[in-house]
Amino acid sequence: MSRGDGWLHDPRPIQRVRVFGDAAIDPRAWPADIPAVAQFLEVAQADGWEFGAGVTFLVGENGSGKSTLIEGIAEAYGLPAEGGSTNGGGETRRTESPLSEWLRVERSPRAPRWGFFLRAETMHGYYSWRDDLPDAPPSLHPMSHGESFNALLDEALDHPRYVAGLACLDEPEAALSFSSTLRWLASLDRMRSRGTQVICATHSPVLAALPGATILELGEWGIRESAWGDLEVVRLHRNFLDAPERFLRHLLD
Repeated sequence: MSRGDGWLHDPRPIQRVRVFGDAAIDPRAWPADIPAVAQFLEVAQADGWEFGAGVTFLVGENGSGKSTLIEGIAEAYGLPAEGGSTNGGGETRRTESPLSEWLRVERSPRAPRWGFFLRAETMHGYYSWRDDLPDAPPSLHPMSHGESFNALLDEALDHPRYVAGLACLDEPEAALSFSSTLRWLASLDRMRSRGTQVICATHSPVLAALPGATILELGEWGIRESAWGDLEVVRLHRNFLDAPERFLRHLLD
């Protein structure tokens, strides 16, 4: 999209992600040596990597680069590296990759600035930051992992006052039961109907089944757009549930 009236009125918090011209990227070193990250950087350097409206899922095996990408994008947007909102969050010790330092986010001046980064393993820092606020809401620390994620969903992500914005979600299903995962699936649909742009890294075939979502599958090939039924994670879950004994015979011998 050229920078005319269409660009000015584009409501997406992230239109494109580009790479700074002076970014000191070593293609032989982490994280640029991950195939998916390398492809992302190549496209971002050339034309910019474009994110559509609605929900985009990043799906792939452990180590495929899902979390690295979503952390870099979230931090480049201005979100706390360990999770939280554009209003703030907690940070204990920096362990993130330098990816965010290489990336520049393009957005329309009219795009909403609010955003939230849910990073499954480090939200305790954000919970503590919340507890120290004046007129702090009820603490999330006493809750179970899944209960606290569902409370965040109700209070911060799927709440009518946040009619639009950006939600970066890093494997939210890590804390969720099957029924809670279905609840999140319905919430993602409501969020995008309000104009929220969602980028979600996930291993969950349930979340990735959201109709109309864009699915990017990451692997040794880099990044490719995929249909839900063609995902490796869907095929493996189906095969296991159809005949678990075929897997268990090899795993437990």
